[in-house]
Amino acid sequence: MIDRLNASLNVMQQSLNLRAQRQEVLSANIANADTPGYKARDFDFRTELDRVVNQGRAEGQNGLSLSMTSSRHIPAQTSGGAGGIDLMYRNPTQPSLDGNTVDMDMERVNFADNAVHYQADVQFLTSRLQGLKNAMQRES
Repeated sequence: MIDRLNASLNVMQQSLNLRAQRQEVLSANIANADTPGYKARDFDFRTELDRVVNQGRAEGQNGLSLSMTSSRHIPAQTSGGAGGIDLMYRNPTQPSLDGNTVDMDMERVNFADNAVHYQADVQFLTSRLQGLKNAMQRES
């Protein structure tokens, strides 16, 4: 029972972490909209979430295991689990003369969409935790 609860909450944690990281990537694109030669970046959220969740399950823990190059090293794990995101370059719909590939309309839409999904994930997690809290409280 606890394992299923932990796995469920881990998926939500990883989802929130990835949403926050995607927000940073999209913010960087918007901030560099006028930088000559800047290439817009993004990542596929669903693919990265599947990778992070499956990697955590394969490791048997939350996070990634660190490689040991010596038998005297202490085994450890990172806490993140979403550290190696595969950032891709976005294909420009209308390339500019200075080589910048940021499309502000697309960036704004992606930024707003990601923010809405982040807020929905937070609300879902909050209601789930509130339900668990209510189930654990005694009836008077």
